Amino acid sequence: MSLAILTKAAELGLIFAVLSLGEYISFRVMDTPDLTVDGSFATGGCVCAMFTINGHPILGLIAGFLAGCLCGCITAFLQTKMKIQPLLAGILTMSGLYSINIRIMQGAPNVSLFSSNTLKPVWTLLSNANTQLFVLIGIVALVAFLLYIFFKTNLGLMLRATGDNEEMIRASSVNVDSMKFLGLGLSNAIVALSGALLVQYQNFADVTSGTGMLVLGLAGIIVGETIFRKHTIASGLLAAVFGAILYRILYTIALKLGFAATDMNLVSAVLVAVTISIPHLKKLRRKNRA
Repeated sequence: MSLAILTKAAELGLIFAVLSLGEYISFRVMDTPDLTVDGSFATGGCVCAMFTINGHPILGLIAGFLAGCLCGCITAFLQTKMKIQPLLAGILTMSGLYSINIRIMQGAPNVSLFSSNTLKPVWTLLSNANTQLFVLIGIVALVAFLLYIFFKTNLGLMLRATGDNEEMIRASSVNVDSMKFLGLGLSNAIVALSGALLVQYQNFADVTSGTGMLVLGLAGIIVGETIFRKHTIASGLLAAVFGAILYRILYTIALKLGFAATDMNLVSAVLVAVTISIPHLKKLRRKNRA
């Protein structure tokens, strides 16, 4: 396998590392599987595409981030104020976002970032192939570092405590609903940033781009946790980053070995299911031996 192919795999891995960092907040910190991800990922990309086409690529990344935050807050509102179960709330938001994303792109299911006059992609942070890898490394490192700092603050500690024991934190006079708004909003904002980066990397946006992103992000976290076994915030963030990169490289190797691209979602789903079940399987094994 050539160095160029591995570099491209690493670049995509870095983009999906941002996705895994976002999912780490909902899946590990808040202990809530959030299905909003499949919708907010595409929303971030759609919003970013429209800003980029109009000559504001950096603003597009910021707008995509904020749009994702709004998506997460909608899910939090359904959970906390409408008393809808978390899984169903995520499904409802994800379903509604499909129509909203088409509206964002002015009725089109997909949009190209290529200029109609020059047939060249419009300028973005990822336009230069020689600097793409370094820009993505910088963005991922910045997001991971800011999350690490945030989780060490009092607000971050309250968010972590909400995921660990909601009843205890409620008894401590902390507004649990506000923590859910914060956690789901931040999680989906980072997920949407990943979608925005993918749009600028591939130079097109599609309303179906979020399909399977929940499982893909979880696969990155699970793969990373086989390497970084310590249950700390630092190791968790590192697991999300390096797991996503490693998973993407393994994905590329699998394609080169002859696996069909259409089979990879199934492989990801099986990987996540088996890995999450390992503690239970070990417990059953010990019980049977006894």
